[in-house]
Amino acid sequence: MKTFAAIDVGSFELSMKIFEISAKDGMREIDHIRHRIDLGSETYAAGKMANDKVDELCHYLNEYTKIMKSYRVSEYKAYGTSAIRESENTIIVLDQIRQRTGIDIEVLSNSEQRFLDYKSIAFMGEDFNKFIEKGTVIADIGGGSIQISLFDKDALVATQNLRLGVLRLRDYMNQLGAGSGQYEALIEEMVNAQLSVFKKLYLKEREINNIIIVDDYISALVQKSIFLEKVNGYVDAKNFEYLLEVFREKTVQDLTKLFDMPEENITLLYISCILLKRMIEVMNAELLWAPGVTLCDGIAYEYAQSNKIVLPEHDFEQDIIACARNISKRYMGSRKRGETLEKIALTIFDSMKRVHGLEKRDRLLLRIATLLHDCGKYISMVNLGECSYSIIMATEIIGLSHAEREIVANVVKYNHSEFVYYTEMGRESELSRETYLKMAKLTAILRIANGLDRSHKQKFKDVKTALKDNVLTITVDTNDDITLEKGMFSSGAEFFEEVYSVRPIIKQRRSLKA
Repeated sequence: MKTFAAIDVGSFELSMKIFEISAKDGMREIDHIRHRIDLGSETYAAGKMANDKVDELCHYLNEYTKIMKSYRVSEYKAYGTSAIRESENTIIVLDQIRQRTGIDIEVLSNSEQRFLDYKSIAFMGEDFNKFIEKGTVIADIGGGSIQISLFDKDALVATQNLRLGVLRLRDYMNQLGAGSGQYEALIEEMVNAQLSVFKKLYLKEREINNIIIVDDYISALVQKSIFLEKVNGYVDAKNFEYLLEVFREKTVQDLTKLFDMPEENITLLYISCILLKRMIEVMNAELLWAPGVTLCDGIAYEYAQSNKIVLPEHDFEQDIIACARNISKRYMGSRKRGETLEKIALTIFDSMKRVHGLEKRDRLLLRIATLLHDCGKYISMVNLGECSYSIIMATEIIGLSHAEREIVANVVKYNHSEFVYYTEMGRESELSRETYLKMAKLTAILRIANGLDRSHKQKFKDVKTALKDNVLTITVDTNDDITLEKGMFSSGAEFFEEVYSVRPIIKQRRSLKA
């Protein structure tokens, strides 16, 4: 049994959950502590976190530290989201917090944050798996932005971040001097354009039946008896209109009593409802589910999973791969070529385990690089490497950190472009030496795989590899002429040998024809 604390430094709330985690009993929440602190408004408006907010944050983090000691918490994880992520003085703020509280806060990229939210939903098990059997969207409504993630046939196929968070919209309404009676029309006008683009890019002929809601306001109401019909967090989409009718008819004071919610939350709840209403209309959704999970649940689940205390029921790696495949499809990538490169590259990776020193996660990054190897041709066949890099860095792949996405982007780039050595990158490069070496090793493998299918004809029925005495023998089973492949293989082999001190050679095995 481990006692674990998950801390979420959010844009409008500082939250901590205490869990008991064991292999026998799984995860059990034993306490949930929350403090309202508006970190987001000033960051989104001014770009920096003010000193008084840092002071308040440190005060309550010290209180949280005392609570953790009282529960004898053995380990904790503290994460900051958009309010810290978008602050210009992030490094200074994090150092102050560390010095004054002893708590080390890690900043999540948007994709990492949303992936943890997604994991917290998936932890619901059978309810989640059954719900996504039909077309489903996760609407993750935060203070700075919302994340719309699309499921099709049980797989996560696309995700998009829209800067339409409730705090951001509230502050914008205040800047416009808009009254509450104008909110609905103004916010719908703002979100319509972005939702229309999402619909054109991702929905097309897809039918969306369900919406899963992750937020701090609507979810709280769904757990109460506010709606006419509500079963275990499920609400009929038509019945949701009832909530907006209540807002139109009652005062803020009435709503505060009715919803048992602080007055400062009422406006944010209203904005969340307007956003969700517009999504329901655009997607023609029929059923809503608010499982009531938070980022803290996702943090705890990630900890339990990474320490092999709890085994995942859902294959999250397949979701990341499905996203990469759909990105490739969007940019007219060759599916057959991607699958061929994937097979060859992973075969080489697996045979080089005792040499490359890379991990299972790096294998996933290589796999994604093979799937996105030619996405840049959508823009330019000449500057394929640079264009591929730009597309990958500008496209969110849920589940990958910014650093991991940069590794993938560079591997794809240097598969097509001349490799740049670390000393030549200059001071502007943010890549650490460790990250650079990882990138070089994966690039070397992809170049070999790319050379083996240079004709794009998928000539090889089978590819086998054997590593012996610093020689990697790659045996290809084909009766076709592979002169072109041998030529392109030689150019990639030189870099491969430089990176690994292993000489790759290609060996053709012809099968007997009937």
